[in-house]
Amino acid sequence: MKKIIFTIVTLIMFFSKNVTSAEYDKIFFDFKINDISGNVIDLKKYENKVILVVNTASYCGFTKQYGELQKLWESYKSEGLIILGIPSNSFNQEKDEEKEIKDFCEVNFNINFPMTSIYEVKGDKAHDIYKWAKINYGTSSIPKWNFHKILINKKGEIEDTFSSFTKPTSKKIVDKIKVLLEIK
Repeated sequence: MKKIIFTIVTLIMFFSKNVTSAEYDKIFFDFKINDISGNVIDLKKYENKVILVVNTASYCGFTKQYGELQKLWESYKSEGLIILGIPSNSFNQEKDEEKEIKDFCEVNFNINFPMTSIYEVKGDKAHDIYKWAKINYGTSSIPKWNFHKILINKKGEIEDTFSSFTKPTSKKIVDKIKVLLEIK
């Protein structure tokens, strides 16, 4: 009987989402990142907010998700949601200059949610937020492509991650955000 239980537990662990047991020496709000204009964003200013972190790219097939991110932002920002777009060329699909990205986002999608400077989101050169996410949540927090999403709860811990294929306004994401924002 013990062997059966051990086998079942082992199988569950093997096939479950690869999430490490987070001890959170740091939380999301302990970090700083430069905005798209080069100014430092102290993420402490987002304490007690729900954050959807998205690595973005201008030349990606998922770029149209910018429109859905803006819609999500407009729907829930007054409730405490922050969308944080992090342009990245980790997948060779981003413009070279922050000003070009900012202009592209404003002209094509009317984006006004916070955007950062261009950062790597995977590997040794990834921004510390992504290294922290990997340590505390495992490989599902590492973007496999552009428009990967990491949902941060009000405590500054990772609540969930979503692949590029999951649209920002999908029921799956919206329902989770509503729970975190305590919206009925």
